[in-house]
Amino acid sequence: MYHVKEAFYTLQGEGAQAGRASVFCRFSGCNLWSGREIDRASAKCSFCDTDFIGTDGVNGGRFSTPSALAQHIKDLWPAEAKHATPYVVFTGGEPLLQLDSLLIATLHSIGFEVAVETNGTVLPPPGIDWLCVSPKGKNPLVVTRGDELKLVFPQTTAPPTQFANLDFNHFFLQPMDHGIPEKNLETVQATTAYCMANPQWRLSLQTHKIAGFE
Repeated sequence: MYHVKEAFYTLQGEGAQAGRASVFCRFSGCNLWSGREIDRASAKCSFCDTDFIGTDGVNGGRFSTPSALAQHIKDLWPAEAKHATPYVVFTGGEPLLQLDSLLIATLHSIGFEVAVETNGTVLPPPGIDWLCVSPKGKNPLVVTRGDELKLVFPQTTAPPTQFANLDFNHFFLQPMDHGIPEKNLETVQATTAYCMANPQWRLSLQTHKIAGFE
């Protein structure tokens, strides 16, 4: 049984695949935070800004088989998009608590590329086409290689130097969203300065928030 908070067609807003047409499938649940504000202060990740509780979001629900969820995702990809490879991004919460090799294989069989955005604390199944790891605080990584490492910046317990020697093809710093415009601007400026001084890292902005799409 797969528990999906929401699923929708959009553009990828962040990182190396920014701007790419995608179906986003957000799984419910996370191993670093319950998702309830009452638990935020004691959570292993305290700065998450995503609602991943339940299955009541847009196109959310419970799916009993890989085929059922794969068909649900396929139905969200526009039929007229014949010249682009169908692309699905699994996110959360923590998607690797639910994503498995059977679902990946089923999606491959209907032509989809499969991407994952994970906190890196759960080992991934085989077959993922694009693996993005976003470390959270001092939680130990078990995923130390992949396509993209995207670090929310700044995190006092997760400095960029801690991850600079890992085996990733792309390294991104993404300014933390504080929900306060003035503070966000300061953080963007600090992140930009760090990337300029340490060009291994590239700046990732949340373009979906800037442009106003999901």
